[in-house]
Amino acid sequence: MSEPQVFEQSIQINASATTVERCLIERELMHRWLNPALRCEPIDEWSTDLGGRSRFVIQMPVLQPALNSVVIQREPGLIVWEFNGFFRGRDRWECNPELLGTRLLNRFEFTIPNPFIRFGFNTFAANWTRDDMQAQLRRLKRVAETLDQRKT
Repeated sequence: MSEPQVFEQSIQINASATTVERCLIERELMHRWLNPALRCEPIDEWSTDLGGRSRFVIQMPVLQPALNSVVIQREPGLIVWEFNGFFRGRDRWECNPELLGTRLLNRFEFTIPNPFIRFGFNTFAANWTRDDMQAQLRRLKRVAETLDQRKT
């Protein structure tokens, strides 16, 4: 088994923690900031409650690899998905209220059991994944700040 890898990034968002959390749990809002090559599908019905199950599909021309996930930790402002597939690990999203908005932390911790996939990921996709995580945070920031402005 490979050593776990951790990608952790955060962003300051000028919106309430409640609004930021909405961007994480409402599927329609989620698709506004997710990478367009990713599709999130419910397994049964959409839920980000404890035990809620979903599938993240990478939309590629020939293959469409998927990660099945389940919500394993859920509190106000916190959601942790555990996933299994070509990656195994956890994706943690935490909204920390601050004086002028919210600090959103995303921690992606995973292993890649298959040595060939691990080599390919580390060689070709690791840096792209880090960059994409940061781009997603910036898109999520725009969505949350736009929603929060509409309330005022």
